[in-house]
Amino acid sequence: MLKFGIQNGLNVARAGFSEDQILTACLLADRVGYDSIWYMDHSNVPQWSKATVLDPWVMLSAIAATTQNVELGTCVTDAIRRHPSNIALATITLDRISKGRGTLGIGAGEAQNLKEFNIPFDNPVSKWEEQLQVIKLLYESTPEHKVNFNGKYYQLNDACLQARPVRRPHPPIYMAAGGQRTLQMTGKYGDGWLPIGYTPELFEDHAKTILKSMKENNRTQEEIDTFQNAIDIDVYFSEDAEESWAKMKEAVKVSLFKPEILRVHNLKAIDGFDFKKYFTEYSMSNQDWIVKMREGATTIPDSIARSSVAVGTPDDVIPVFERFMKAGVNHFVIRFWGSNYFGSIDKFASKVMPHLKGNTR
Repeated sequence: MLKFGIQNGLNVARAGFSEDQILTACLLADRVGYDSIWYMDHSNVPQWSKATVLDPWVMLSAIAATTQNVELGTCVTDAIRRHPSNIALATITLDRISKGRGTLGIGAGEAQNLKEFNIPFDNPVSKWEEQLQVIKLLYESTPEHKVNFNGKYYQLNDACLQARPVRRPHPPIYMAAGGQRTLQMTGKYGDGWLPIGYTPELFEDHAKTILKSMKENNRTQEEIDTFQNAIDIDVYFSEDAEESWAKMKEAVKVSLFKPEILRVHNLKAIDGFDFKKYFTEYSMSNQDWIVKMREGATTIPDSIARSSVAVGTPDDVIPVFERFMKAGVNHFVIRFWGSNYFGSIDKFASKVMPHLKGNTR
């Protein structure tokens, strides 16, 4: 089944929408046939001083009360700023108040949300694996079935939560993975995969790694068949695709500048750019890193960068989605950009979704 969702991400934060405007947009998405609504989890976005950044769990609870059909999830949270037990309980609570529509989107965390608050960001992937193990244990815990865990970073001693989820066996876990180790973890622990900043070629390459890991970890055929290969993708409706692309291509290239893109597309690495340091120390308030990132990103050819986003009229947008579908995407989480946010939600539902869903029958 092909799914479509909307993302309340940097697009919504930058626009400075009020809570009422956000809820109205979500109500519209629910009524016109979207399958899911997602909310980013950032503490701030210092590159845009006038942006409005809200707590995802509180907003998703409000959205749950406003909508009837859509699945609801974080895109994505982390278990560094909050303990894994808090993440598990928040997800269960969202699932219960939405009557079985809760979903957990989770990643290893990022420096932007941590550095300014002096939150340690050491060994993020190793911690993330333990966080996932703790969350899954707590999903199944009850006062009659307490759980224990003795990890390097987290411990549980006869621990339990006292609320059972509606969705069984538990709310789905979508993992924001983009490196070989985290992709293998997604195959082991995840019910879905939700990356951002991808070309179709990279998505196809990484999806194979996840499927291989699922088989190596003896996931059932049902788990493999129902796995959600999702992607967070940008859509910018415009009557002049070339003009719009010219305005946004620098930002798109920055989002794509990472080792796996360079590998898959046979692009030369940039001398002196330390990707590991970038991902663990980078913050949008650090101008030196921003300059280095932009300089490196300019080397990505336009043809590669443009394949990762959908810009122009519905007829321009459709082929981009079809190429991602061919790469294995079965759940699109869309960030709409541009001045007419509500109109874009409606236009995609009426002009693009029917065509794409018709091609899957």
